[in-house]
Amino acid sequence: MAHTAHRWRNAAAVAAAAGLLTLGLSVPGAAAAEDPRIDLRVLVVDNGDSSVKAITDQLKTTGIPYTTVDLNASNRPAITSAFLSDTVNGRPRAKFQGVVSPNEAPFGAGSAEQTALENYERTYGIPQVDAYTWAHPGVGLDYTTEGGWAGSLDGHEASVTAEGRAGSFGYLDGAFAFEDNDPTVPESYGYAARPRAGFTSYVDVPVPGGTGRGSLVGEYSHDGRRELVVTFAYNQYQQQFRLLARGIVEWLTQGIHLGQARNYFAVHVDDVFAPDARWDTERNCTPGDIDCVGGGGEEAPPIRMTAADATYAAQWQRDHGFKLDMVYNAGSGEEWKTENGGTDALADRLLADKAQYRWINHTYTHPFLGCVQDTSTVPWSCAKNANGSTQYMSRSEISAQIRNNYNWGVNKGLPLDRTELVTGEHSGLKTLPQQPADNPNLAGALADNGVKWIASDNSREPAQRSVGAALTVPRYPMNVYYNTGTEQEMADEYNWIYTSTADGGSGICENNPASTCLPEPLDAATGYDDHIVPQEARIALGHVIGNDPRPHYAHQSNLAEGRILYPVLDRVLADYQALFAADTPVENLAQGAIGTELQRRAAWQNAVTNGSVTAYRIGKTVTVNAPSGTQIPVTAPEGTVKQLLLGTSAFGTPYAGKRSAWTTPALLQSAVTLKLP
Repeated sequence: MAHTAHRWRNAAAVAAAAGLLTLGLSVPGAAAAEDPRIDLRVLVVDNGDSSVKAITDQLKTTGIPYTTVDLNASNRPAITSAFLSDTVNGRPRAKFQGVVSPNEAPFGAGSAEQTALENYERTYGIPQVDAYTWAHPGVGLDYTTEGGWAGSLDGHEASVTAEGRAGSFGYLDGAFAFEDNDPTVPESYGYAARPRAGFTSYVDVPVPGGTGRGSLVGEYSHDGRRELVVTFAYNQYQQQFRLLARGIVEWLTQGIHLGQARNYFAVHVDDVFAPDARWDTERNCTPGDIDCVGGGGEEAPPIRMTAADATYAAQWQRDHGFKLDMVYNAGSGEEWKTENGGTDALADRLLADKAQYRWINHTYTHPFLGCVQDTSTVPWSCAKNANGSTQYMSRSEISAQIRNNYNWGVNKGLPLDRTELVTGEHSGLKTLPQQPADNPNLAGALADNGVKWIASDNSREPAQRSVGAALTVPRYPMNVYYNTGTEQEMADEYNWIYTSTADGGSGICENNPASTCLPEPLDAATGYDDHIVPQEARIALGHVIGNDPRPHYAHQSNLAEGRILYPVLDRVLADYQALFAADTPVENLAQGAIGTELQRRAAWQNAVTNGSVTAYRIGKTVTVNAPSGTQIPVTAPEGTVKQLLLGTSAFGTPYAGKRSAWTTPALLQSAVTLKLP
């Protein structure tokens, strides 16, 4: 379902409401006698617009502390000099390092609050982002009637200018297109205008129907203040914002802030060595599944990779510089071997190339590890004991499934991490509506086998949570179905799910507000490449560029027969490489590393929310205090060093033109101290 920005304005309406819409940016003022203390926290002035919420979301996911002033709240604090600044031990303090404003003058031009804000920005050199405003001289732009343009930007191609690439937007390669996911719905309105004196454009677009280029994002320096002026509407889900979000935040914080953001992509391939059942295009179900009526004994040949498919997978990885996570069921593979003459060319090939992949335990034979399923009815239910309690798989049975699969892998020399586990169908964890709680025997079995990271389904449980001493790692399911090996099967099942009953589909989409019916069924021959691949690649890329480390998952069946997963992965990686510079690569993390990242983020957010983090910059020194043992995320310019008890060391690792890391105070120190270049 397309996410759209809803704020449409015509020039007349905007001009009439100029007092409410005008925004201003901050510029450094005169140097003080001593360097002031500038706290590493952002002020967000929120009027409820989607653009402000989008930038706020970027601050939160990055890990940057911020304070929100809700303009719609009657009890909000007044913006005064005392609210914005004070002194600490006699040193002037700016309480905020940057300001996010809905427009250039959120409190009204000339008002006491607007004047206080502008004076603060001027005095301390605090930058301001105007989240969305119209093109006019008050923000350093000509009116759109003077060689510019206003209208829908859907489908238009914008570019990062040379000045943008030399500054905060240098992580982008240059050009990108505004989303146009639904031609019948306007998704992003904007004003493309010519810069005036003092304005430097960072992102621009060819003026539609005119000549030259008009700015969409740029810096307006005036009256001792600096503003980043954004003249198009957006929300936090749209790709054009996701691409620019990093640069907006880096400009706002001058590249020095708490938190860090990177682009992540990991792909788990479940059921390796096991065969997967095949979708029945006649009955519109999967024979062998509980809810497939009349399925017993009528299963079509299952879908399973061949040795040639394994050879292709290894070569694909080498060609793309990308590593897949093979999530394997050894016992299912052994059963296959026994049933097929005692040999398994697929297993032989995968094991010969074992060092080229990451491997994750998926249990020995992929059983359901939750309650005992009563399949006498559709849908199934949990079987009950005589006393009415739920029957569950025992701790010893679960533990054996984990242990036997792990031991098989160790004996075969797989590069395994015993702390990582993916259960079949994420079973053992709660499964609504039938099993509203985890199998009470699961946590003990995980502990028996040293499991610290257990995969969960992000569509059911997007937040990380504990299972005994272990933590979940939510995974994104890809709309490339486990029971399809060809594009035609995939299009057929997709049609069944996403078309109305009148068009021969299930009609599920008609009753589910979170889903959208296809206007007409996809062509079985072309629908996969023309519709499903670009849509799934766009969704996955949205996760990748959203600072979201959660892995995606598909199945070995999607690497078999028609090898239908590769077009999606190819599209994601190709689109990414076309958008981002070489210094901003995709981070391809293992499951344990992803779990650790999510765990650290949760602990950091808790520390920030509790007010137990203090961070500030005085001149070229950054100081951060946090609760003992807390991993602290920091982003800083190249050349930054960490102060040690004696001497310094290079700080962080390079990414997107900055250096960032999770860090803790050095030996015998109580705070993190960084020296800026």
